[in-house]
Parts: sequence; structure tokens; C-alpha cells
Amino acid sequence: MSRRYDTKTTIFSPEGRLYQVEYAMEAIRHAGSAVGILATDGVILATEKRVVSPLLDQSILSKNEISNSEKLYKIDSHLVCAVAGITSDANTLINISRMTCQRHTYTYGQKMPIEQLVRRVCDIKQGYTQYGGLRPFGVSFLFAGYDEDFGFQLYLADPSGNYSGWKAVAIGTNHNSATSMLRSEFKINKEQTGDNLEGTKELNLKEATKLVVKVLAKTMDSTSLNSEKLEFSFVKKVDGKIVTEILSPSKVDELLKEHKDVIEED
Repeated sequence: MSRRYDTKTTIFSPEGRLYQVEYAMEAIRHAGSAVGILATDGVILATEKRVVSPLLDQSILSKNEISNSEKLYKIDSHLVCAVAGITSDANTLINISRMTCQRHTYTYGQKMPIEQLVRRVCDIKQGYTQYGGLRPFGVSFLFAGYDEDFGFQLYLADPSGNYSGWKAVAIGTNHNSATSMLRSEFKINKEQTGDNLEGTKELNLKEATKLVVKVLAKTMDSTSLNSEKLEFSFVKKVDGKIVTEILSPSKVDELLKEHKDVIEED
């Protein structure tokens, strides 16, 4: 049945489905893993690197980005994002995001609110699901940032143009297993909340980092974790100022060494 309705993004199936958008979502599920956690004092993003060949010269990438990062991008001084999906599609939207942030700063003299940028990117994504001759962007984003109105924030933006705020989220390969682990770690019993509803506990950045490493160690299709396979990024406050940092390979190895006990857990 889908064969008759999946050739264009502008055609609904009798069930009310847009198959090309669903195919784009499926491309995300086969991409490298990306995990984000919103902590009380910052946000952490972690992604799985998939180097296609040991002959690839990654130092060329480091000349164009903050570090030799494959899936993490700095948008502005208060905002970073992780991508899962087709990287070439992501590059287009990353450039638009950077220009949008700079135009807002130039016009209003202040940093762009996080949700406002996410909405702008998702508006573009949604347009590519509605007009003929276009295909959806095959990429999802995790946006992590800080603004004065709402503090630290974590958003997921998918190919359909939808976005949502999260305390913890996983996308890409094995995202169901990763999400299940995050849900169980964040869950609080009714007795702890003091009411009839189940809540979620708050983590600081140190605890969030430990949880991210644990989730990736349990869900990645790899026997060992190192800087060749993982990337980390933080948005946090240092001496009262917002700092966005994409860790260098040496710092990633140091971080993994600190959490060696978590990685080796059965």
C-alpha cells in the first residue's frame, strides 16, 4: 500500500501518514547514538563517532570546528547541538542556526533565546515536508543551551519539524534501550515525592556525566569506549559565566578513565 503514496512528501496515505517523513525518521534510528541530560547546573551531550576509515584525516575537520568533532557543533557561545542522521543535511541547518543567532545578537544586542532558535530550525524542517520537489531533512538535533529566561535547556528537534524539551533523551541506534535506562534512573517512587504521582529526580552535572557514560557503555555496539568512538560536550557556568565546551580527544579519554568503574559494570 505504501508504494502508491511514498513517492512524494505532499501525498497523504489513506491512513493519514506521510511515508517520506517516516522514512526520514527511520534514517535517524540507524545513525550513531546521541544522548543528552539536563542537570541542575548544566547540560551534557554525548555522541557516537563512526569513523569510516582509519585513513581519514580528522585534523582537517579540526581546522573548521572547535575540535575534531564529527557530531557536535557549537552554534553560539551559549548553545551547542548534537546531530544524528545525514551529516550533510545537518551542515545546512547548522549554518542557518549560526547566522540566525548572530543576526539576533546584532539586532537586539543580546543572545538569542534557545527555544526561539529551535522553533526557527523546526519551521524550516517542516517546510521541507509540505512542498513538492523537496525531501525532508534526514537529521535530528539535540540542542543544549542557556538563556536568562529559562536557564539550562535541552531540546530534541526531529525531521517532521516537531520539537520538545527533555530532562534526558536518546536518539539514534539502540535509542529504545538507552531511553529505558534513562527513564529507570530518573524515576522516583511515590513515597519519595510525597504525593500520588511519580516524579523525576534532579541530577547535578557530575551525576549526569556518570549516567551518560553508563548508558553508552550498555547500549553501544562496541566492546571498548575511547575518544575514537565518543564525543562529549558541556554547557555550564564557570565563575558566573556560561561556557560551552566540546571536549578534545585527550579530555574524553580522561573522562572515560574517571568513570572506568561504570564502564566495567556487568
